[in-house]
Amino acid sequence: MSYQSKKLINDPNDVVTECIEGMVETYPHLQYLDGFPNIKVVLRADVLGSTYDKVAVISGGGSGHEPACAGYVGEGMLTAAVCGDVFTSPNVDSILAAIRAVTGPNGCLLIVTNYTGDRLNFGLAAEEAKSEGYNVEMVIVGDDCALPPPRGVAGRRGLAGTILVHKIAGAAAAAGLSLADVAAEAKHASEIVGTMGVAFSVCTLPGHVTSDRLGPGLMELGLGIHGEPGAAVADLQPADIVVSHMLKQILSTETKYVPITRGNRVVLMINGLGATPVMELMIAAGKAVPQLQLEHGLAVDRVYTGSFMTSLDMAGFSISIMRADRVILQRLDAPTKAPFWPVSVEGDRPPAKIPIPIRPSRMETNEELFAKPQELSEQGCILEAAIRAAANEIINLREKLNEWDSKVGDGDCGSTMFRGATAILEDMEKCYPLNDAAQTVKEIGTSIRRVMGGTSGILYEILCKAAYASLKVCPVITSKEWANALEAAIAAVIKYGGAVSGYRTMLDALIPASSILKERLEAGVDPESAFVISAEAAWHGAESTKNMQAQAGRSSYVSAEMLALVPDPGAMAVATWYKAAAFAVKDVAIKHLKDEPS
Repeated sequence: MSYQSKKLINDPNDVVTECIEGMVETYPHLQYLDGFPNIKVVLRADVLGSTYDKVAVISGGGSGHEPACAGYVGEGMLTAAVCGDVFTSPNVDSILAAIRAVTGPNGCLLIVTNYTGDRLNFGLAAEEAKSEGYNVEMVIVGDDCALPPPRGVAGRRGLAGTILVHKIAGAAAAAGLSLADVAAEAKHASEIVGTMGVAFSVCTLPGHVTSDRLGPGLMELGLGIHGEPGAAVADLQPADIVVSHMLKQILSTETKYVPITRGNRVVLMINGLGATPVMELMIAAGKAVPQLQLEHGLAVDRVYTGSFMTSLDMAGFSISIMRADRVILQRLDAPTKAPFWPVSVEGDRPPAKIPIPIRPSRMETNEELFAKPQELSEQGCILEAAIRAAANEIINLREKLNEWDSKVGDGDCGSTMFRGATAILEDMEKCYPLNDAAQTVKEIGTSIRRVMGGTSGILYEILCKAAYASLKVCPVITSKEWANALEAAIAAVIKYGGAVSGYRTMLDALIPASSILKERLEAGVDPESAFVISAEAAWHGAESTKNMQAQAGRSSYVSAEMLALVPDPGAMAVATWYKAAAFAVKDVAIKHLKDEPS
């Protein structure tokens, strides 16, 4: 039975910003950039990017994993942390703001957990920062040992071992090493650490009901930290048996995920997932150390026990094991003022927030540059009708998309798409130049970038930017130019997202739609009919994802049995707005025919 969870919050939409406000009030050496709610960046109060003489170390990701990552901002660890919404990757603008705020002449290192949205957003931000003259390197951490290789394009998930990488990189930067050397130490650390988790309850997102997926007397092995299902469900076992299974999985000689063999020295981290009592974590630590020594022949040099990277209110824990050597131990033992390593709090309290050091963006001056035309052309009327119909259908589908996504992902697909559709409708009335199709497509991407986080947000922005690039060079935009733009947009998503047809993604709706649209237009079918026929192809493609094994995104960690219950939410979202747009275009065309004098 599902029930409303009890949370000490105000508005569920404000939990991240209010958490940040509380953190900087608690720890006087932290500040945040004054960009709420879109820019959520915590940074060291003693660092000014233009004069900072060491390598800046920046990390981040979706919120809900506190104290990660903002709790590790401090001298000797992270220079800044970029916070997304709960379980949602931070957007490109936030990451760029962090880079600009703390990066000096020695450059910055981005440490990124291996999730598609984080890779895409941090990757695009890194490229934009490089184009502005910043020296940027990126290290991706994927320390998950729960699932057997291969994992398609998604790869191994980034888990609590990332915190050890933060500490090592931060200490190397504090010691004055170059960007290349700091990045090399972080990359090396990421390659010698492995993690596995187990959950005794699922987490509950703020404002959502508590799921009953994991019943009494059961535990979930190899879970993700976003509430997605684990590798297997089993009967609850005593602590020493659970710990033994996890250690064997991490140190497996079959998967060879971590290069640790008998006789090595190691570091152990026991990490609580949010609702596990310290007593139980200490029990796990007490069982893990002798098992590592006696059963696996390893010398345990350091043990860290606490809640380092959580999953909201999830009951459970993870174990991370890192191979140790003199340099690793030196970095881990180096002093830090990061509050949750933990360290003492010292120093005078500076202002809690400072302005974002960025140039005015198109997004900020959008209304001055563009406005909705007072009189729409025929093509402008068609475009407006298509956009309005598509957005409204997505708004109506919000709960269904969330329901599907709760079974195969983190349950927020509908909410994310709803934010995008609502922003598009609002911005269309204010600033879309609807008589200019190419520019309107670009502005749709701007709306999406402002409000949609995670993988879907950046993929839709890439889709819009690529379509705009294709359309802007056309003196006259006909149906064939639209078909070419769709094809170019799909190619861009494949290039940057890594997925292809059959991976159980939005592409499984887009690719058949594009193929049929082009085929019917070349056969001489009128554009409106070709659009409608291609919409049916999109719908069939989305429905067919029930029979596909996911190879990208969080669904790639879910069992085939669970995937077969529902279609891919992202593909269904595409099929829905595409079909709504197609029928809207057809309706406008019919109306124009009726209005023409006989």
